[in-house]
Amino acid sequence: MKSYSCKLVELSQFTDFVYKLVLKTTEPAEFIAGQYLTVVMGEKDKRPFSLANSPTTGLIELHIGASEHNPYAMEVIEKVKQTGELTVEVAAGKAYYREESKRPAILIAGGTGFSYVKSILEYSLTTANKQPIFIYWGAQQPEHLYYHQELAALAAQHEHLTYIPVVENGSVAGGKTGLVHKAVLEDFVSLEGYDVYIAGRFEMSGAAREDFRQQGIEEAHLYGDAFEFIK
Repeated sequence: MKSYSCKLVELSQFTDFVYKLVLKTTEPAEFIAGQYLTVVMGEKDKRPFSLANSPTTGLIELHIGASEHNPYAMEVIEKVKQTGELTVEVAAGKAYYREESKRPAILIAGGTGFSYVKSILEYSLTTANKQPIFIYWGAQQPEHLYYHQELAALAAQHEHLTYIPVVENGSVAGGKTGLVHKAVLEDFVSLEGYDVYIAGRFEMSGAAREDFRQQGIEEAHLYGDAFEFIK
């Protein structure tokens, strides 16, 4: 990975606990949609966050879930507030978008794992690929789907996009209730022939992989950085 010095362009909040962070690097940062970076807090303190934008934008966008109960992330927010700068290392991760694939894709996110899905989605829309893309985004409450209106609008604009919001508590028009990966299982008799990309808590990714195995997933086409850490 390569180190970059960044200046703060935007710091805003999607919700009470989800921050949008936009950074400008001193030189263009190269990455593939679906990869992640690390924020350098110290020589031996490097914290990973998914890149949330297409690599074509020339910027770095992060969606950081942070609160007083999550100092690991909140310290990053406080640092950039105080200094207007961050040092990052770009890029890591093997679960990046396979642009050359002609398979339909299922993009699955839990919570702020949506940043990973957003990067892949935004980049895919700049390419000539028009294979079907199914987006499943899960959250505990409807209000936690902080990019819901934008996703619904994109799905309305692009015939090859389908967006399914999934909430554990409550309901969303046109969406489902329950666990996000269970919603995928309900909608697909078999996952054979699909590229499946997933990001969220390790427990969610692990449970999804086990269930997807029963639904015919070809594991060479199941992409998630969590799988580098859970066996």
